[in-house]
Order: sequence, then structure tokens, then C-alpha cells
Amino acid sequence: MLPRVYPIVDSAAWVARLSRQGARLLQLRIKERAEDAVRAEIVAARACCNAAGVQLVVNDYWRLALATGCDFVHLGQGDLDAADIPALRRAGVRLGISTHDDNELARALALRPAYVALGPIYPTLLKVMPWRPQGLARIGEWKRRIGSLPLIAIGGLTPERLAGVFAAGADVAAVVTDIVQAADPEARVRQWLAVADSVDEPAGAVARGERA
Repeated sequence: MLPRVYPIVDSAAWVARLSRQGARLLQLRIKERAEDAVRAEIVAARACCNAAGVQLVVNDYWRLALATGCDFVHLGQGDLDAADIPALRRAGVRLGISTHDDNELARALALRPAYVALGPIYPTLLKVMPWRPQGLARIGEWKRRIGSLPLIAIGGLTPERLAGVFAAGADVAAVVTDIVQAADPEARVRQWLAVADSVDEPAGAVARGERA
């Protein structure tokens, strides 16, 4: 069973900061850096997570994940084209996959992932998306289709929206800017964790917000 809060960060330093506050599932997503620099970040993040009992997920860089002994990789649909899925399987690496529409979900399920991610649920500040916000109803549809497989909701999420996201069927809520762009990221991640822990049953309406 995966932890319910899934911060996504771009450095080993962020991994260390958030793991110290209680985050137990963290994705390292690095863009536009030299491969040697990415490798160094992965090695440092892995060491931190191993020491803290945290699950690290490496975004995109599946070759470096294999080379550095990481055991969980997240791939977008475009990344799947070049990924050596059999090699990841042989190494015992678990795989998470992004999905946005029916075709992408079918492709993901055919690869027997450890989780499926759906987004953006709400408008996001992170980047311009080619997809319209999925909304809560789509979460329920995806969950009915994937059954017991963990469903990750991502995009525009805030602590105020967690109750609605979980009630709709998401197992885990991923978060990027709402934590790392907060005035006090440590306090914000603690708030996320506390709210997620408090949501045991479907409840509550979802508050509005514009973070990702």
C-alpha cells in the first residue's frame, strides 16, 4: 500500500527536506540537466531515502535508475516509447505510468504497472497542459476500471481538496508546486500529511484553489 501523499521534487535536497517532515513517498523529477548531474542527484536522493525508510520514485531516467539500484520508476506516455520495460522487470523495478485518456490507460494497464496516475485533476500552475482538467468524476471512472491497482491523482491539488479527491476514488494525491512554492514548505507538507491522515471516509466538498 502506497502512502497517501506523494510530493514530486527536483533535487535530492528537497527529498531530504520533505522526508524529515514525514513524507514517505517521493518522486525525483529532474528536467534539463546534464546526465552526470542527474546521476549525482539520484544517488544522493537514494541514499537519503534508504536511511529514512522512504520510497523513492525516479521520473523518466530509467537507465540511471537501473544503474544506481533504484527500485521504482515513473514514466510518462512519451517515455514509454524508449523504455526497456523487460529490463526494468528483470531488475525488479516497479513502474508507475501517467495517463490522461482512454487509450493511454489501456496502454498503461497492458504493462502491469505498480500504479496509474491520472491528471490534471484541476488547473495546474506547473505547466501548460494539452488536456482539460479531468475532474473528480474521472477519478471515479478510472478507479472502477483499474480496480485494486493504486490510483494517483495529480494536478491542482491542495490540502483543502484532498477529502474530495480521496472520496472520488484516488488512493494517493501527488503534489508539486503547492509544497515547494509555499512560504514554509516544511509546514505545508506537514499540513498535507495531517489532512491525508484525517480523511478516513468519503467526506466533504472540495474547496477551490489554483495550485498544483
